[in-house]
Amino acid sequence: MDDIVKQAIAKWPNVPDCYGWLGLDARGQWYLRDAATQAQGDFPAARGAQLQHPKFVEFIHRNYEADVHGCWFFQNGPQRVFVELEAAPLVWRVSADGVAMAHTGVHAGRVQECLVDELGRVYLRCDIGLGLVHSLDVACVAQQIEQGRWRPQDVCAGDLPAAYGFVPSPAAMVRSRA
Repeated sequence: MDDIVKQAIAKWPNVPDCYGWLGLDARGQWYLRDAATQAQGDFPAARGAQLQHPKFVEFIHRNYEADVHGCWFFQNGPQRVFVELEAAPLVWRVSADGVAMAHTGVHAGRVQECLVDELGRVYLRCDIGLGLVHSLDVACVAQQIEQGRWRPQDVCAGDLPAAYGFVPSPAAMVRSRA
């Protein structure tokens, strides 16, 4: 987390959390979801505007993490902006040699599991967590499977949040508590 963010948290400790305003799609792209977009429906059906500013995206990446409940958020100064997830909290880019890197630029570490859901989407559980493989890198995963390095297991996408400890929609979770 950036030092400026830590200072803002200390200065303003009681800023309310923000829900529904930020989404992460299956390709690791961020979407800003204003009130009008949110009124159109849940993410990803109502995506909003894709964030394009490289410095802002880098800032989000440096300050992106999960709370103890598995809700992923971007720490924006003193405010937690909880993220709506299309598929998983991380999106992996996988190189030909099987090295996985998160959409945030963080090295994934060792691949511990390779999972394939009912739609054919590929997930990897790595040292830093569960993520969806970027669609452009599925061939690199197939190469690892063919070489016997990874062994795919069938999963149901709907079971992944509970099994791997993440919340796809913190906004829906908060609404259900109200």
